[in-house]
Amino acid sequence: MMTPNPIEGIGLHAIGATSASTCYLPFHKTKKWSWVSYWLIQSLFAWILTPLALALLTIPHFFDVIHEASAQTLWLTFLFGGMYGFGGMSFGFATRYIGYSLTYAISIGLSAVLGTLLPLLLHGTLGTYFGGEDGHIIAVGMIIAMIGVGLCGVAGFKKEQEIKLSQSGSHIHTKQFNMRLGLLLAIIAGVLSGVFNIALEYGQPVSDIAAQKGAGIFEGNAKLVIATSGCFVINFIWFTILGLREKRFKEFSSSHYLSKENNQIIPDKARLWKNICWSAFGGILWCMQFFFYGLGHVKMGHLQFASWVIHMSMLIFFSFVVGIGMKEWKNVSGKTYSILIIALITLAASFIIMSYAGL
Repeated sequence: MMTPNPIEGIGLHAIGATSASTCYLPFHKTKKWSWVSYWLIQSLFAWILTPLALALLTIPHFFDVIHEASAQTLWLTFLFGGMYGFGGMSFGFATRYIGYSLTYAISIGLSAVLGTLLPLLLHGTLGTYFGGEDGHIIAVGMIIAMIGVGLCGVAGFKKEQEIKLSQSGSHIHTKQFNMRLGLLLAIIAGVLSGVFNIALEYGQPVSDIAAQKGAGIFEGNAKLVIATSGCFVINFIWFTILGLREKRFKEFSSSHYLSKENNQIIPDKARLWKNICWSAFGGILWCMQFFFYGLGHVKMGHLQFASWVIHMSMLIFFSFVVGIGMKEWKNVSGKTYSILIIALITLAASFIIMSYAGL
């Protein structure tokens, strides 16, 4: 019998958040590889191959579990997962306009709140969960998290103004950095990311069946693959059309990559496979966030309703660390950087407050 342990659950959420905050970095290791090509391979591994492998490895009689689940449960999980598929695309494009740290902070900050509130509203248990002492603490943490997100937005707009004035580079080229467009995409991503938690809520009966068959702490892997399948279908259709329109599929041919050997120009098969491997690694990192989310969620016990907001708050924190490490804020003024640090401290404080509810 699995014993709930919220502190251990928070630790597992931290591992998942670290994985999520770094899942887009492998793209920078690819060469002569468009975002379209990267996203197709990343999507395949993030939303089909890795979740399916995890389910087959950890869920006893997995296909029997799927067979026993109701058609309504499977379709609702799939369809809400598909809605998140649009959010994933918006998120990916937002990182190109406003960078990693701002995209994560804004979209995941919204997701943290919406992903917690929407399932409670769906089940009519909002008052029950927030009526207790632990619920009050979580509510305070959520309010502070949104203040942190707001400060991130302020820092982002100040950064945009400084880039336009200086006409010189930061990590993101002047022509690329577009706070308004990036903010819109990040908001869309945040709202639809919160919807993904609804997909996981609808998929809970699948996990319950898996638990009855002995899945234990891995029960969440049963519903995850159903939800992520919806993500994949939406992204596969969109990026396949985009790839055909932009003639990107030539990038999957080794003749697109040339190297010089013995004074001869030959196709570089190694480069093609390196690109595929880096893209696959990005997808695996994305999926592992929800593998550890599932483990942490089970361990949270009576505080499971707070899993999403704790996980997402941690993700924001680690993404800022990644953004700073990538020198996205290298050329901003001291005042703007101070606002960024205050935002980071505020977000960290919200995580500490929400984690306190688990003590």
